[in-house]
Amino acid sequence: MLRGSADRNPVRRAVLKRLALAAAALLLFGVLALFNALFPFRTLLPAAQLPAREEGELRLHFLSVGQGDCTVVEFPSGDCLVVDAGNGSFEHDNVIFRYLKGIGSERLSVLVTHPDTDHSGGAAFLIGCFGAEALYLTQTEGSEEIVAEAERVGADVRMLKRYDVIADESGAYLVCISPHAAEAEESSDGNDRSAVLYLSYGGVNVLLGADITGVRERSLVREAALSEDIFDSGGYAVRLSETDILRVSHHGSAASSTEEWLELLGAETAIVSCGAGNSYGHPAGEALGRLAAHTEHIYRTDELGHILVRVRGGNYTVTTSKGVRS
Repeated sequence: MLRGSADRNPVRRAVLKRLALAAAALLLFGVLALFNALFPFRTLLPAAQLPAREEGELRLHFLSVGQGDCTVVEFPSGDCLVVDAGNGSFEHDNVIFRYLKGIGSERLSVLVTHPDTDHSGGAAFLIGCFGAEALYLTQTEGSEEIVAEAERVGADVRMLKRYDVIADESGAYLVCISPHAAEAEESSDGNDRSAVLYLSYGGVNVLLGADITGVRERSLVREAALSEDIFDSGGYAVRLSETDILRVSHHGSAASSTEEWLELLGAETAIVSCGAGNSYGHPAGEALGRLAAHTEHIYRTDELGHILVRVRGGNYTVTTSKGVRS
């Protein structure tokens, strides 16, 4: 009599069990995917707890995103400009998402200094989550996914070159001092084609050095020697010799932060974005030595976490997520 013989077959029972588990897993995956499409998981993440921005205050948030870069310029108007967006890892996307959620800006733009993954990796994700008024690029090659996402949300895609200005109604402004238009299309060293930005507000000046090497730093020094207003754009003045805060070039690599560059800028404060124990050895001891000789304060994201600079009334203060204040 064969009735019930299948129930006593261990091989068949094992196969049926595996099939049932696989079907259940596929069903669960489908349900989760549908839920995430309708209600993205990251929307459930809590916002970063940030101090309130004071009236007339500009804030610079140098985020700790490992061996990558993300700087958020929070203008006095409440508008935000995200300069680079980390490497696109799940962990660092979450960090940036929570931070921007904590800021709560209703008008956001994104600027990618160059398409290296450690600067551009999270840009498409952020644009998809928050939307964007504008996307600024120096190069389109390697940025196709970011451009596609920007176009999908209706952002204005703009190519950034020397003398271009991003201005806020508060009087704060950024001037791109490098690269030239022709340089932005060359296929030479991508680091030296990255966007170098001069930010000025209320008498406090900041230089965002992206990933340029000593070659580009020395080139800018030579140009500055020709005339102090050589980088001015219309009524927007650029005085490199009056830089207060330097976001150090290329994560503090030995090939950047040259003596000539640091001497020209004369910055009081240097900020290094780098990952703890990174395989590149950033920041390099040689660069740190030069920075120590030319600046009074050095802040590193690998040691101090997020770094917040608050600019108001012609002065600035620096605090970190690990409690260091100056």
